[in-house]
Amino acid sequence: MSRFSLVRSAPAPTPAALAAPPPVAPPAARVESKPKSPARDAGLDLRLRLHAKLIEELDLAKLDKLDEAELRRQVLGQVTEFARIERMALNARELEALGASIYDEMVGLGPIEPLLKDDSINDILINGPYQVYIERRGELELTPIRFRDNDHLLRIVNRIVAAVGRRIDESQPMVDARLPDGSRVNAAIPPVAIDGCSVSIRKFSKKPLTLEKLVEFGAMTQSMSDFLYGAVRSRVSTVISGGTGSGKTTLLNALSSAISEGERLITIEDAAELQLQQPHVVRMETRPPNIEGKGEIRQRELVKNALRMRPDRVILGEVRSEEAFDMLQAMNTGHEGSMATIHSNNPREAISRLEQMVAMGGLNIGADAVRHQIAAAVGLVVQVMRLSDGKRKVTHVTEITGMEGQVVQMQDIFVFNRTHTGPDGEVFGEFRATGLRPRCLDEMIRRGIPYDTANFDPSKVLG
Repeated sequence: MSRFSLVRSAPAPTPAALAAPPPVAPPAARVESKPKSPARDAGLDLRLRLHAKLIEELDLAKLDKLDEAELRRQVLGQVTEFARIERMALNARELEALGASIYDEMVGLGPIEPLLKDDSINDILINGPYQVYIERRGELELTPIRFRDNDHLLRIVNRIVAAVGRRIDESQPMVDARLPDGSRVNAAIPPVAIDGCSVSIRKFSKKPLTLEKLVEFGAMTQSMSDFLYGAVRSRVSTVISGGTGSGKTTLLNALSSAISEGERLITIEDAAELQLQQPHVVRMETRPPNIEGKGEIRQRELVKNALRMRPDRVILGEVRSEEAFDMLQAMNTGHEGSMATIHSNNPREAISRLEQMVAMGGLNIGADAVRHQIAAAVGLVVQVMRLSDGKRKVTHVTEITGMEGQVVQMQDIFVFNRTHTGPDGEVFGEFRATGLRPRCLDEMIRRGIPYDTANFDPSKVLG
């Protein structure tokens, strides 16, 4: 054992010591609604025992000085030695897989690390230690992956939130965080989560989807993509509306490719997940209160501060509250082309939600004045939807044209009409233009951005 440079000098563990499982407290009584603990997984127990033994044996003070390849080599060497002592009949591939799982347990996210590396998985949903679901191609699947117990899962959750300077405990049992690749994490622990830790991970592609890819996947047509590209490039302020998991952030990332590289962008998010494609981006993130209930920094304070940082455009990951007013102010005062996402089911509802969020600020502003602000600030509302078959579609591209009386006037430019559903649940439909010519087309022409007006013909199916 002394031949490993990171191992403290200590007597070699005996097979009996490794085989003996750690003492486990008797499980508390569960109510009928809770999932029952499955039978013990011998492989999981072995990995956890080896992990505990490695933590005892390795000199943790030296771990930070090693690169990933060297640390993996050291872990694999230790696993090989333990397998020899245990007389485990493992071939080279099985030893390598066991070493990788132990490494993931030490510095990664344990059992779910392989799921994070699988690019075909969109969401990882953990309902307590014994139930892990994934979403792949719009369908939920139950996986055989599990954690040993709730403490094992809680250790992984703490590793996630500590990496971004946040905390989760009984006094603050819910948290939003992110992984190094930008994937969004939401976690809730007891006493809020009754059946153990609940974790939802929304993964993001390592390579952000482009407009071309969205067209290829059928989320929109090429003519719609060209129009949105031209509108963003000509500094039309845009709100992307949709439900949870509909693809709002993905579309926002894709539309950012239309922004000139010479512009200064400031992004503001609760948990940083945007992957803009420009070189001049300043990223800002909210901060929750500390253990004393102080130090909270909300989106509204960040928007106000961003306006003092000489931005060309301000991009909000999601508008949720009173920061909506400051966003509208920015769009009306020299920061045209700013963008944001909002939760709503259709473009008209998105406008109503903006009104409600401005009212949340407690400002003494009449409803008519707020609507005039919205009509003057927002140029386009792009509605995205996740259909029943799991596919994402841009269902409306809607232009705000001004006020008529006390009503914000809107006109649809492109729509997706669902026609029927196939026997296997696949949704069919067609993209069409409404025949209305958008007002922002004149600005696109003035800026030298060509667009074929034949795409506005309502008699033909687009794409």
